[in-house]
Amino acid sequence: MKKNIIIIIAIIIAAVIFRYGFNVYDNIRQGRMSKNKKAPEVTVAQIKENEIIRSFEAPGRVVSKYQVNVLARISGYLQKSYFKEGDFVKAGQTLFLIEPQEFSNAADVAKADVENTRAQLVYAEKQLARAKELVAKDYIAKSQYDNLLAQRDSLKAQLASAEARYNDTNRSLGYTHVKAPVDGRIGIITVTLGNYVTPSSGPLTTINSTDPIYVTFPLDSTDFNALSAADGADHKNRKTEIYFSNGQKYPLIGTQDFHDNKIDQSTGTVTMRATFQNPNNQLLHGEFVTVKLYSNNPVKTPVVPQTAVQENQAGKYVYKLDENDLPQLVYIKIGEQQGTNWIVNEGLKAGDRIVIDGLQKVVPGQPVTVVTEQNKD
Repeated sequence: MKKNIIIIIAIIIAAVIFRYGFNVYDNIRQGRMSKNKKAPEVTVAQIKENEIIRSFEAPGRVVSKYQVNVLARISGYLQKSYFKEGDFVKAGQTLFLIEPQEFSNAADVAKADVENTRAQLVYAEKQLARAKELVAKDYIAKSQYDNLLAQRDSLKAQLASAEARYNDTNRSLGYTHVKAPVDGRIGIITVTLGNYVTPSSGPLTTINSTDPIYVTFPLDSTDFNALSAADGADHKNRKTEIYFSNGQKYPLIGTQDFHDNKIDQSTGTVTMRATFQNPNNQLLHGEFVTVKLYSNNPVKTPVVPQTAVQENQAGKYVYKLDENDLPQLVYIKIGEQQGTNWIVNEGLKAGDRIVIDGLQKVVPGQPVTVVTEQNKD
């Protein structure tokens, strides 16, 4: 029995030794094969810099140049409206009528007061002129002349006061016709006819100007710095395009004419603004668009062939050769497309060597046979 157990153990040990020896031999054989195996051929190119008009994309929002609340400037009952909600109106166009009778009556009374005071002043002027002749000949006392002079001056002051009241009543009467202060598209009527309105009632409606119109957008501070580096002092009147949510391009070119003087600490962006002509009222206040902003001046920027760029879950990458001609995986950040190239924002610089063909054969850190574009058949 013991003899059988010893034999079994001996067999097991022999099998383990054999398996270990076989693995060692196989590893040695694989190593020799790997040494004898030729490194894969890859095509390599140097990163170049091109003179490029940089462009930057950002989400934007259409904003009216003027957003005006239409308010009642007097108190009274709202009698009429002269527009339909959503109409385009002109500055000075009458929008509402506030019951005018009270203000018309007040203006008539003020006018009558002006005419009465003016008539008294005319009579006083005549009396004073006669008194002036009589006092010169000592036919009347000087005190009597002074009294007539005082009466005349008092009536002058009364006439000025009456005219001011008349003008004020006319101003109030004019306010019964509520007019549009700017050109634009009118919104919803918030106070319906028949209601009593006052200056504190709030907006009767709102007008948003439409032409020209603004588009505001937040530009990432990194992009803003790149834009500033390209343009230097020439930082205004940049070409701007916008695209609707369906991808359609707005046909007119805008001009970026303003940027804020600070970076928003919560978002790391700079607020920019472009102005667009809007003759057909195609752009509406509050609409969201995609903005494409162009630099005024070209700038030298590294570019990489699109075929050299690959992507995984961590992002886009290329294989860059190190000083030992070994390929290393390098993640990059790309910008807009230029022909068959991508503009490189981060990760590569001019002179770097990257693999552009034979990518499927590359293993990071493993030798490759380098074939430049010039030597490629």
